Amino acid sequence: MNAFKTAVKVFLFMTVLTGLIYPLVITGVAQLTMARLANGSLIQKGNQTLGSALIAQNTTEDRYFWPRPSAVDYDPMKPSGGSNLGPTSQKLKEAIQERKQKVGDQASPELLYASGSGLDPHINLETAYFQIPRVAKARSMNEGDLKNLIDHLSEGKQLGFLGERYVNVLNLNQALDEHK
Repeated sequence: MNAFKTAVKVFLFMTVLTGLIYPLVITGVAQLTMARLANGSLIQKGNQTLGSALIAQNTTEDRYFWPRPSAVDYDPMKPSGGSNLGPTSQKLKEAIQERKQKVGDQASPELLYASGSGLDPHINLETAYFQIPRVAKARSMNEGDLKNLIDHLSEGKQLGFLGERYVNVLNLNQALDEHK
């Protein structure tokens, strides 16, 4: 009976420690040291939340830059991930053909193939540059001004040497709306 009481005491102590105290301490430290990140990297315009810098949004209007396609319909509440369709899948071939009709045969692969997570908020610079003529026409803007905006908002390679330079599509589209 003594061992049972000890086990219950240890269980209750560990429950309070790891279920209450530890999460509260970590949440407090995160709020004090990196509140923007801890709260989801939300992008605000006044009192309105436009979205998160970490999650792509389904943008289909010609006046905006488009993100990569999403196998989860840009819904962060669904399990993220790819479609798991293989290269011989007829369904995948049809999806690619449909996307080619929308964006053109010469489109960057990023606009044709869904991202691994289905939520990637970034596109590489080549994909952004590819979309310049469409966006410039829809907004009656100079293509050079759009290229400069993309270059200005571009982010560096990870750790300074990994991957390609890229741009956050939501930030880019927000900057376009502010440009008017």
